[in-house]
Amino acid sequence: MSEHRISMTVNGQQHRGLVEGRLMLSDWLREAAGYTGVHVGCEQGVCGACTIIVDGRAVRACLMLAVQADGCSLTTVEGLAAADGTLHPVQQALKDCHGLQCGFCTPGIAMTLAALRADDAQPDEAAMTQAMSGHLCRCTGYQGIRRAIRQLAAEDGTP
Repeated sequence: MSEHRISMTVNGQQHRGLVEGRLMLSDWLREAAGYTGVHVGCEQGVCGACTIIVDGRAVRACLMLAVQADGCSLTTVEGLAAADGTLHPVQQALKDCHGLQCGFCTPGIAMTLAALRADDAQPDEAAMTQAMSGHLCRCTGYQGIRRAIRQLAAEDGTP
């Protein structure tokens, strides 16, 4: 067993810790840092529920060691909305289009779409739909998610 000191920024707040070398980032975020919006489903990177943004890229937190995130800037679903509570456009579209279902897969889907639309990028509907291919919705509520994607594309003028 090896322990490592880590330091990272999560949702704008600095976090430090001492972690065992094999600890997955998803487990550290949930258990040590308290970001329970990071859902752990398959633990194999297949379902996408644990998706977060690491240095601007959508990443499966269940496939990344906590030590690999040392020095990185992370965003979880808890950090997606504005400080005043205004929902991120992806969250608003999922809400408007009933793309939430039970909510287990929703944080990962929101983070993938938010990463795709970061820095004022305007991906078209096809690109956003393709990005969803790595997400499993246990409720099979894909139609609401697809409506949200169409709404986002229409807002951007990129149908």
